[in-house]
Amino acid sequence: MYLSRVRVATQGLDRNALVKLLSGDAYANHQLLWRLFTQEEERPFLFRQEMEKDQLDSRESPRGLPLFYVLSSREPEPVSGLLECQSKPFDPQLSKGDRLLFKLRANPTVARKHDGEARSRRHDVLMDAKWQCRQQGRDSPWEVSEAMDAGAEQWLRNRSEDWGFSLDSALQLSGYRQHQWQRKQRQICFSSVDYEGVITVADPERLRDALFNGVGRSRAFGCGMLMVRRG
Repeated sequence: MYLSRVRVATQGLDRNALVKLLSGDAYANHQLLWRLFTQEEERPFLFRQEMEKDQLDSRESPRGLPLFYVLSSREPEPVSGLLECQSKPFDPQLSKGDRLLFKLRANPTVARKHDGEARSRRHDVLMDAKWQCRQQGRDSPWEVSEAMDAGAEQWLRNRSEDWGFSLDSALQLSGYRQHQWQRKQRQICFSSVDYEGVITVADPERLRDALFNGVGRSRAFGCGMLMVRRG
């Protein structure tokens, strides 16, 4: 596996592509990063979008532009005049009991079956928690916000064992966003939220699998890339 930091050279973009980049259009960014892997028929990568100003120091001349962290099964090939890459092998050595700092941008969903429907439908966990809260007559802004945060945190705690780790303490939640765009007569919608905190490795092999393959839904659109480092 390879972990890469990818910067965009804006002179290689037309105006429409630049607008999509700056707006954080997840589908457009996914298509842009595909250009690093022109020989692949199936998507070989996960990615996470950040902003240069938050990730680079002054020596690297940060701009008001996104950059991407890309985890891939093969080394990406830079695109001259468009995509610049700094890549390194990624093969973390994990042991049970290791404590790691982590970041995750995820699309937390829950399946609900509605009356008269044969199949359940997936819902945004935070919006579902908001609805449940108001159904219970708790509709003050702080109660709704607390319920949404609790729903997002419980979603990750419920899955942490399957992904090979336990959560050590309360999570930091931020960056909740709803994404929506039209694609070939079909409307694509999903939500994302950023998690940050400390985990303890419970099952090294399961965690390696989660790191290499991503977790949750919407992995093609910038979600599911679990990033860890030692404190």
